[in-house]
Amino acid sequence: MDRLLSMQVFRQVVKSGSFVAAADRLDLSTAMTSKHVMNLEHNLGVRLLNRTSKHMSLTEIGTVYYEQCQEILDQLEVVEARVKRSAVTVSGVLKITAPVWFANPIFTQALAEYRSRYSDVVLDMDLSDRIVDLVEEGFDLALRVTSNPSPSLLTRRICSIQFKLVGSPNYFLKHGYPRNKSEFSNHLLLTYSYFQFDDGVLFLDRPNGQEQVKMTTSLRSNNTSMLYQATLASMGLAFLPEWFIEEDLASRQLELLKPEYHFSNFLDAVYTSRRYLSPKVQTFVDFLSDHFSGTQPIKQ
Repeated sequence: MDRLLSMQVFRQVVKSGSFVAAADRLDLSTAMTSKHVMNLEHNLGVRLLNRTSKHMSLTEIGTVYYEQCQEILDQLEVVEARVKRSAVTVSGVLKITAPVWFANPIFTQALAEYRSRYSDVVLDMDLSDRIVDLVEEGFDLALRVTSNPSPSLLTRRICSIQFKLVGSPNYFLKHGYPRNKSEFSNHLLLTYSYFQFDDGVLFLDRPNGQEQVKMTTSLRSNNTSMLYQATLASMGLAFLPEWFIEEDLASRQLELLKPEYHFSNFLDAVYTSRRYLSPKVQTFVDFLSDHFSGTQPIKQ
């Protein structure tokens, strides 16, 4: 039998003063009510109640057990009430993992707007370019940018993000601008170590479909900030996320090689289960989806 239910029945029997009254309050039969108490006594190996045909009283050990049951069940009710309140209240710490380059004005502004709506949520942002295990490391949510999300993950598509091919003005002064795709082979590429390029061959999105170009890789890194700094230092050309370089393009610290040369990825929200999704996770994912639903590519 359910030990917790038996404890609840025992408490009610003591409070009510009889099995009949307790059964009526619990909507159980008198026989089932008695069975729960006998089950407790059998498991504990002690008599909890003295019973006669007209009277019932707690034994000495029964009194001790009743007081402990009362304390345990009261604590449980407090915990359950808190959990139920949290299931409908948008509050608590929301632990999120995202790529390093999410430290940019566009995404930070989105965080500020979310917090202005849900001020009881504390945002705990862990920025890393590695793939983390959400369950093992205790994250509520991951924001991942990919063209091919794993089918084993529970994801929600937020928006599309373009990675633009950019370089510094000094790089272009030294190496010039490629006038056609054959001249790309004379240029240096700064690339992500987790991108698999076959001998430097890239397939870029163009208005009329994909176009193949070939470049010479000069630096690989798993960190977007490293590639960004290397681009500013004129070490080569890099595909950087449009959110990350918006201000650099506006100030001309970086220049687009050609607006039409880019590749697109998707921002996905990743979580472990759709069941019992907490309000803080649900509202954050809904907010991002609405906030970035009208995201447009950078125009130059």
